[in-house]
Amino acid sequence: MLKNSGFTIVFLLWMGFVTVMSLISLSGVSAPTLRIPHMDKIVHFTFYFVATILGCFFARERTDGKLKLQKATMIFSLVTIIYGIIIEVLQHKLTVTRDGNIFDALANITGTFVGALIIIVVFSSNGRLKWRP
Repeated sequence: MLKNSGFTIVFLLWMGFVTVMSLISLSGVSAPTLRIPHMDKIVHFTFYFVATILGCFFARERTDGKLKLQKATMIFSLVTIIYGIIIEVLQHKLTVTRDGNIFDALANITGTFVGALIIIVVFSSNGRLKWRP
């Protein structure tokens, strides 16, 4: 059962990690003193960039490559964008130490689009890798 479920497991773990990290309070955690401008936007970008790529691999794994590349990237782009917006709303409504932010949502969307673009380029007909196994 788990033999062909590597991307499924990694995708679900990643989404759980994104959810927890987006909704828990980190106010009591001491962070390194290295200050990188807009680091939170880089983190948001990375979360959704990785989520989109893993989501596409999840779709490929679950459908044995039968779901077309364009459809998989479209589905997981929409899924991650909607998920990111829901997380931002939850941060605004449910948490005291987190705040939903339109710029965070834009970083999420940018990460999603870049992840989808990379999947399309890597698995395009001119690419070395093929979408169907």
